[in-house]
Amino acid sequence: MKKTLIILVLAMVLPTVHVMAEGLGDGLSLKVKAGYSIGASTPYGMPEAIEGIDAFRLTPSFRAGVDAVQPLTGRWGVSAGLFVESKAMDVAVRTKGYHMEMRQGTESIEGVFTGHVGQQISMLMLTLPVCATYTISPKLELRAGVYGSLLLNNKFTGVASDGYIRRGGPTGPKIIIGDTPEAQATYDFSDDMRKLQAGATVGVDWLPWSRLGFSLDLTVGFTSIFKAGFKTVEQPLYPIYGTLGVFYMFL
Repeated sequence: MKKTLIILVLAMVLPTVHVMAEGLGDGLSLKVKAGYSIGASTPYGMPEAIEGIDAFRLTPSFRAGVDAVQPLTGRWGVSAGLFVESKAMDVAVRTKGYHMEMRQGTESIEGVFTGHVGQQISMLMLTLPVCATYTISPKLELRAGVYGSLLLNNKFTGVASDGYIRRGGPTGPKIIIGDTPEAQATYDFSDDMRKLQAGATVGVDWLPWSRLGFSLDLTVGFTSIFKAGFKTVEQPLYPIYGTLGVFYMFL
């Protein structure tokens, strides 16, 4: 579904980009971009309650859209863009004393969990980056700035297994969480995710040919993926993603 939406956006944008470019000011250019992203929604620094990562699986995370770049003075300029992007994560971790809420059968349990957690996150969003640019050469351009994102669709779900949870806190009664489908516990915090996000972005565009080039971007969230006041997951999680892409520049 996400890939189809990105393809549809490009199909609508590409036929109009050349017409738009003809009316641009001196030096202003449009870059149509598409890329694949790798990253995670994670705390800044590994919390003590996470003992290790058992698996990290690649996910369908893509980014596609348009950047407009306007030279200002000397080598400096400014860029603004509009992108459809997905940021997803599929990870399995080992925890010890990790605060969370889960459901086992029809029962809701909140406390500190020790055991294995499999977690899936997906976010489809509309993102507007605004950056300062610095041109090193006609073929190489750096940029750094900020972005804002509006979530269009999102999911945060997981499965807890092969451990136990102490209800209410570290000294609470122990409830065994098994490794069979009947004994496992699940959680779903999709409704607790923040719809508006913001962060920092840095990147580089390399133009080895006259109009076709490659881009590399890194985005780091300022805002947690959860709403303010959400405490069920004890650490704020910030989206940190890198994107390797290609672009076509309309002069």
